[in-house]
Amino acid sequence: MATRNYFSYLLNPLDLVRTKKVLQVNPTIAPVRIEPEELKIFVYDYDAASIEVKGLKNVSDCFIYSDSPKATWINVDGLRKADVEIICEHYGIHYLIVEDILSHGQRPKMDELNGIVFCVLSMLYFNEKDSAVETEQISIILGKNFVISFQEDATRDVFNPLRERLKVNNTKVRQQGSDFLFYTLIDLIVDNYFVVMEKLGDKIENLEEDIVRSPNTRSLAKINMLRKEMIVLKRNVGPVRELVSGILRSESELIEERTEKYFKDVYDHIIQANELAENYRDMMMNLHDLYLSNVNLKMNEVMKVMAIVTCLMAPATVIGGIFGMNFEAIPLLHNKWGFFISVGLMLFVPLAMISIFVRRGWFKL
Repeated sequence: MATRNYFSYLLNPLDLVRTKKVLQVNPTIAPVRIEPEELKIFVYDYDAASIEVKGLKNVSDCFIYSDSPKATWINVDGLRKADVEIICEHYGIHYLIVEDILSHGQRPKMDELNGIVFCVLSMLYFNEKDSAVETEQISIILGKNFVISFQEDATRDVFNPLRERLKVNNTKVRQQGSDFLFYTLIDLIVDNYFVVMEKLGDKIENLEEDIVRSPNTRSLAKINMLRKEMIVLKRNVGPVRELVSGILRSESELIEERTEKYFKDVYDHIIQANELAENYRDMMMNLHDLYLSNVNLKMNEVMKVMAIVTCLMAPATVIGGIFGMNFEAIPLLHNKWGFFISVGLMLFVPLAMISIFVRRGWFKL
């Protein structure tokens, strides 16, 4: 029964699908993407004194902002190949960048082509129901006086604090240029990594308590599930350090010197996030060892009890075997007290053994 339960948790079909998603990545295969029926395009055109916020239905409606002297943020929710190509062609974005925007599972990276600074990375979310880390690829393009962001999911992102700040006059983001907006978008994504890791940390702590209290086969299945989530986390967080480092090394005129210190702050945060991910990875390995140790300890306790019972029953077995032999001349065979003497020996010897075991500290009564 226990073996069947173990395999029911460990060989869950949904768990195998998760394994395939986590471990199987082949960048040479053309992505198969289900395109949304419509795009959601929001434009924030602003300076320190004023801001214009518009929701657009057609990609061509955002072309008028390409010559705006103000800083412009164009946020595109949903990816349709034709629309992405139209926007990128109008803003002079290289086709290699278009391919990266439309790719699946792209490794976080930063590129600089034709006077455009481009980065692609993942926004992370934690699914409380499935205890899984979910990813959404986002591409951010920095040009002269504009930032374009492409998201896959139109229902969620981590940019609401930025939208609220943009509505307030004379905030830092309103007073700075498009490079500061570019920094703010990356900073919000990186800061959300800590939110996801905090929730993962809570799951790990709860699992540790369960393993210490009562380890079972379900605990092992939970360990394997969390280890897969740590792989997802590490795969998406680790390369962002190189991405931010590339921005700091960039000599692009689009990033002003006064903004570099903010990217250094993001760099410090991503180093901390990587160290935290490594710590969680070590904790998961320790949990696995703890689980095996507790299982072995429980097995040793069972074997100890069985060995003691066997030792205590051995004298009675020996005495019963001796008096059960088919010989005519057996001591006490015809004595009226023979039975009571043999039973007394069967009781006395185990009690004497228990006394010896207790004095030696082999078990406590």
